[in-house]
Parts: sequence; C-alpha cells; structure tokens
Amino acid sequence: MHKLQWIENKILNDATVIDRHIHMWRSLSKKIVFTNGCFDILHRGHIDLLAKAADEGNILIVGINTDASVKRLKGEERPVNNQQDRAFQLASLMFVDAVCFFDEDTPENLIKSISPDVLVKGGDYTIDTIVGANHVQSYGGKVQIIPIVEGYSTSALIDRIKKL
Repeated sequence: MHKLQWIENKILNDATVIDRHIHMWRSLSKKIVFTNGCFDILHRGHIDLLAKAADEGNILIVGINTDASVKRLKGEERPVNNQQDRAFQLASLMFVDAVCFFDEDTPENLIKSISPDVLVKGGDYTIDTIVGANHVQSYGGKVQIIPIVEGYSTSALIDRIKKL
C-alpha cells in the first residue's frame, strides 16, 4: 500500500466504519485509547500529548472537532486549517491509528460510542472537567491526564503571527 493511502485509510468518516474498526480491535484484545481536540495548528505540545496517549494502550483514536464545531468554540476566524487537513496531519503520525470527526461542541457521543479503555486529556483539564470521564469510569476504564508542555499553544502561535 502506498504511504498516502495508508494515511487516508486512518481517517474514519463514517460511524459504521468506526464501529467495524472498534469491533475488530476489541476482538484482537487491543487496549483502545481515545483523546480529542481541535488540533488546529499541530505543534510540539500536541505531538507530546499524542505520543504519551499512544503509550497508554495499543490503539490510539483521535477525535477532532469539525470546522463548524471549532468555529462555535473558538470564533469565526478559526480553524486555520480545515478538518480534512487537520485529520490528514494527525493520521500521518505513526502512533495514531485512527482519526474521526465530531460535530458537537463536545466528544461525549463519540466517547460513548467508542467506550475506550483509556480516555486521555492534557494537563489543562481536571477529572471533573473531562467530558466522558464518568462514562469511561463507569465500566472500569481509566482517565489519564498528561501534563502539558509549557510554552506551546495554538492560540499563542496565532497571536505571535498576528504581531508580525
């Protein structure tokens, strides 16, 4: 398989396709890890979080906000990169196994659909503010908070560029 096809195959746009992958991974006793975000401008902080999230299990699924969802959360000037480009960048990472979209303001429905073994968020969250934490904990899943890499944020990058 060509490398570009390998990347594109990791972008799961359809709920049926996602469910099929989940079923296959579960049948192989894989430990499924889920994290989510906008990932508007991919930077070192994102890569650090994703690599550490992948270390929590065998399969890393990344949920990303659709463009409409990002606009509602971050404002009309966002996202900088459209959802297909953001998904492509994430899917190109060797430790990301699947990328899927969610259009709501939170990934709660997606988390309930996937029911990951481990839910990961960055250190700017607390257990009480992580959407889906109660669901994951209800069946014995783990919620992991990974410390953020100081000095890296998409908003800070955008502010710096605006000043140039």
